[in-house]
Amino acid sequence: MFRAMAEKKILVTGGAGYIGSVLIGQLLQQGYFVRTIDNLSFGKQPLEAYKLNKHFEFIQGDITNRNDCKKAVDSVNAIIHLAAIVGDPACKKQPELAIAVNREGSQNLLDTAIDAQVERFIFASTCSNYGKMSDPNGYVDETTELNPVSLYAELKVEFEQKLLNLLDTNLTPACLRFATAYGLSPRIRLDLTVNEFSKELALGRKLEIYGEQFWRPYCHTSDIARACILAIEAEKSLVSHKAFNVGDTNENYQKKTIVEMILKELPKAKDNIHYVSK
Repeated sequence: MFRAMAEKKILVTGGAGYIGSVLIGQLLQQGYFVRTIDNLSFGKQPLEAYKLNKHFEFIQGDITNRNDCKKAVDSVNAIIHLAAIVGDPACKKQPELAIAVNREGSQNLLDTAIDAQVERFIFASTCSNYGKMSDPNGYVDETTELNPVSLYAELKVEFEQKLLNLLDTNLTPACLRFATAYGLSPRIRLDLTVNEFSKELALGRKLEIYGEQFWRPYCHTSDIARACILAIEAEKSLVSHKAFNVGDTNENYQKKTIVEMILKELPKAKDNIHYVSK
C-alpha cells in the first residue's frame, strides 16, 4: 500500500482546471496534503475555497518551465498530472502551445519526478486515443489498438507510451483514459456536450445538434476525481505501467439520448431543439 495517510503529499498539476479543482477538494476531504501548480489561464477563482486550508499549497507556475517543475515536485510522494491543453478543438487552434505544454511540459514534469524519486505518477489521458473504431457497433477496452486521429490524442498517446515503457526507475506510472467529462466543478466548463445542452435549454435558447446519432462515453467530474485517488491508493502491482479506461459501459450515450434525458426535466424546451444531419 501507499505510505500512511498523514505522510502523503500529492501534487496536482492543473489544479485550477475543470477536473483538478474537483480533485483537490476530494483529496483534502480525505486528509491528504495537496500542492498544486497552475498558470491560472482561467483565473484563480476555482481555488478560492481551498486557500485557507492548512493542508493546501498553491504554486503559480507553468510545467513548461523546468524550475517551476522542480519547485512543484519537491518532497511530494505522488503526482496526478492533469495540466494540458485539453481537447481536439483547443489543440487544433493552438498547435504550438499544445506541443509545448502536452509534450515538452509533461516531459519536464516526468524528468523532475524521476530525479526527485517520486513514488507514483498518474497521467490524465483520454478515450480519444482509440480514434475511429473498426466496428461501430462494438466497444473498446484497454487491449484495443490505439488509433489517434487528432493532435490532442496523438500527444496523449505519445506520452502514455513513454510512461508505460519507463524502465530502471523507482517511479510507478499509470495512465487513466478519461471518458468525456460532464458535471459541476469550481471551474465549470460549458463547452462540453452534457453541460452545453443543459445550459442552452435551461436558458430557453435554440439548440442546434449535429450528428445526433453519434455515441460517446461519459463520466461525471466527481467520478473522474475518485478514479485519480484510487490510482494513487491502489497496490503498486495493480496499477504499475498500466492504462485504465475511466467510465462506465452504461454511460455510453447518443447525443439524442442526452437531449431526451434533459427534456424530462425541461419539457417546455422541446420546440427549441433542431437536429442537423451530418
